[in-house]
Amino acid sequence: MRQKQLACTDENKIDQFLTEAQTGYLGLAAHGTPYVIPLNFVWKNGFIYFHGASEGRKMDMLHENSNVCFTVSEQYGTMVHPIPAKTDTAYMSVVLFGTASMITDLDEATSAMQSLLDKYVPGYYSSPLNKTHVEKYRSSLGSKTVVFKVQPREITAKENMLNHSMKFENGRTVQEDR
Repeated sequence: MRQKQLACTDENKIDQFLTEAQTGYLGLAAHGTPYVIPLNFVWKNGFIYFHGASEGRKMDMLHENSNVCFTVSEQYGTMVHPIPAKTDTAYMSVVLFGTASMITDLDEATSAMQSLLDKYVPGYYSSPLNKTHVEKYRSSLGSKTVVFKVQPREITAKENMLNHSMKFENGRTVQEDR
């Protein structure tokens, strides 16, 4: 990381960020080609879990190369400054390098899928997800759903805290800040 002053090393803050963030970006590389896709995910017990179809480009690439990069970023606003080069963005981002593996244990896969439901539709279902649903579900295209786990090798995080007094709002002009 070039800008060491932006590094976030607070493990609790990183854990909370990964728990609450809504979209992650899975980076894959195979056949000499990079591929990045947005995913719903859950951060659980120190692993990233996601699901997808049992066939397709993502699966083909993961079979060839299970090394992945997973990125999560949230933008908190733009901070203005009378000097254009000092206008900045407030954000937090986490980049995780690791290995992705397909979950073959039905209990672990069901638990991960339940955690995804708890995160994205909390309280919607009145009963827990049944293992049979996870085991037998097929997409509209006929593919089985598979659950993946990313085991981190390295996690880096970066943040630029929001200065509320400098946050841009529509209608604000440079004349107010001179």
